[in-house]
Amino acid sequence: MLLRVTEQAAEQIKVSIESGQMQGSALRVAAKRRGDGSIEYAMGFDEITENDTCTDQHGVRIAIAPTSLDLLSGAILDFDRPENEAHPQFIFLNPNDPQFSPPDVTAEEK
Repeated sequence: MLLRVTEQAAEQIKVSIESGQMQGSALRVAAKRRGDGSIEYAMGFDEITENDTCTDQHGVRIAIAPTSLDLLSGAILDFDRPENEAHPQFIFLNPNDPQFSPPDVTAEEK
């Protein structure tokens, strides 16, 4: 399964498209492996190229370059307020990241 975008994330992406006047652009999502094995993410609006893998989720076009496919396979892009944070933000839930911990696991269960 490719990257899945939640409805909450899609709604926030649509807000960004409208406020940035980026209608017609896709959200490009990229990932690369850091030296410690964790994954670094990047997002921005871009045109789709012929090599991209594209999906349309909740009315938002998502573009992923071939170099990021394996790292984003099975990941979820959400928009929520993390614990101990004041404001909601985009969150990647990615089982490919060694630092990933499922959100329903408490510190005592680790």
